[in-house]
Amino acid sequence: MHKRLVFLSLMALMFVACSSDANVFGEYKPIKNGWDKNEKVSFEFQPKDTLNAYNLFINLRNDDSYKFSNLYLIVNLDFPGGKTVSDTLEYEMAKPSGEWLGKGFSSLKESKLYYKENVVFPTMGTYNIAIEHAMRKNGTVDGITSLKGITAVGISIEKSAEK
Repeated sequence: MHKRLVFLSLMALMFVACSSDANVFGEYKPIKNGWDKNEKVSFEFQPKDTLNAYNLFINLRNDDSYKFSNLYLIVNLDFPGGKTVSDTLEYEMAKPSGEWLGKGFSSLKESKLYYKENVVFPTMGTYNIAIEHAMRKNGTVDGITSLKGITAVGISIEKSAEK
């Protein structure tokens, strides 16, 4: 009976995960042995149209070795014509109690963080998103050389519900 329940649960999860046509692009890249302060995690994608709006997300996986309650990121979005939009972002990763905000059943948590809403890609071609961390310890100028606890960085692009 237990095996059947597990099987049915997995099948239901796969059906829900595969039935959404809102997700247009998604990719993760692993971070091994700490995220170096000079390491940019880059993703290339080619939007299928220049009319529809999309929501862009940064997806992170972290484990219990992540020592901070927040995360600062620098994100560059490069357009095909050479234009770059650069953002410095702060995300809350844990509640004041220390409980992680991400989802997951074990010590590994996954967070889906809004990056940009209702973006229209005006030009066909290859776009690039480059993400780097900008974490520093309080009172220091130099960044953290190797940020432990972030195990993967990803992006996802979904069709916007707004018209």
